[in-house]
Amino acid sequence: MKGPSAWTVFWRTVIGRAYPRIIGAQREKSWVFFEIFLPLLSVTAYVFIYRAVQAPPEFIGFVVLGGAMSAYWLNVLWSMASQLYWEKETGNLELYIVAPTSRMAILLGMALGGVFQTTLRAVAIIAIGTLLFHVPMAATSVPILLGVFVTTLVALYGMGMLLSSLFLLFGREAWHFSNLLQEPVSLVSGFYFPVRALGQVVAAAASILPITLGLDAMRQLLFPAMLGDLRFLSPLVELGILSGLAVVFLFLAHRALAFFETLARREGRLSVRGQ
Repeated sequence: MKGPSAWTVFWRTVIGRAYPRIIGAQREKSWVFFEIFLPLLSVTAYVFIYRAVQAPPEFIGFVVLGGAMSAYWLNVLWSMASQLYWEKETGNLELYIVAPTSRMAILLGMALGGVFQTTLRAVAIIAIGTLLFHVPMAATSVPILLGVFVTTLVALYGMGMLLSSLFLLFGREAWHFSNLLQEPVSLVSGFYFPVRALGQVVAAAASILPITLGLDAMRQLLFPAMLGDLRFLSPLVELGILSGLAVVFLFLAHRALAFFETLARREGRLSVRGQ
């Protein structure tokens, strides 16, 4: 009797791995509340700082948008990059290795589930922040804005897939590296201010992080008054770079997954140091 095709198994894996993050995560109502409320506290603090120094109203919009997008970075860092290491610690990773499916399908399911889950939080943060602080938003090009947003998420979660393999390969240091990346990325990505303020050199170096370019482009499209000295690159240029980053990160993630799978099958270990 003929079994399901490879593509059928692939998409069943994606759906099966996304389900716990789409459905299961909503069952714990306290998590939903705190994942919206706590980021709003940081957003509110920066809003009052900008109001105290009488910054232009667009800066309040920068903060609200940055606070919403920071939720995606935290989801990538803790629910994607560290996921395979945590699965190894709980004894589930061996099941992923021997399962007759693609490891990319497993990570893709995690990514899609994470995007859905985090988007609900991000929309709530933007909606509440906009209503509370009267943020003036006016999209100059909705198609480009949607293209930038989607491409940013593809590149960002592709980076998360790559980091999940690297964190696994380097063993226990994954946890410390996750903590190390959290605050510096918040700074150099410009979550609460235009990244151009850091200077051209730092902004160019930070562009390896998809969320840096994505935030800059979305701010330009939502707040046209930002155009001028605060602009890093034009939205179309940033969209092109994000597309390239998405392809590169997904390719590298595939190669890294193939490497650790080969390491597991041939040598019976899941890290470069045998941890």
